[in-house]
Amino acid sequence: MRNVNIGVMIDFFHFLMYFYSKVYDVVKKIPAGKVATYQQVATIISTPRAAQAVGWALRALPTGHGVPWQRVINSRGMISIQNLRAPKSLQVKLLREENIEVKEIDGNYFVDLPRYQYRFSKKDITAVNGILARSLK
Repeated sequence: MRNVNIGVMIDFFHFLMYFYSKVYDVVKKIPAGKVATYQQVATIISTPRAAQAVGWALRALPTGHGVPWQRVINSRGMISIQNLRAPKSLQVKLLREENIEVKEIDGNYFVDLPRYQYRFSKKDITAVNGILARSLK
């Protein structure tokens, strides 16, 4: 059996839960009828290279969470979800219910980013950064 430092594992777990909660805080700020990219979310929480981890955080959401995960898509405007519990068709349905036009091209689904992409305000960013600063103390 490998030597495992339990303290390091616990620290990593706490960081992961912290990161996930920050992702959820940002995603909750995206209004109905708008989308944001994984990259946008990662950048707002000061981890611009963690776009894929944003997807992992959204995939880990428990049932009945209240986080509008469907509003997060990739930087090409494509729905790139890979989750058996929430297939692409569900994300398409939820976005269309918010009056977001979703086009199917060769089996992939796209949203017109210039039209629907949410531009986070300074107020949004300050609020999230304030949450970050308070939670680090």
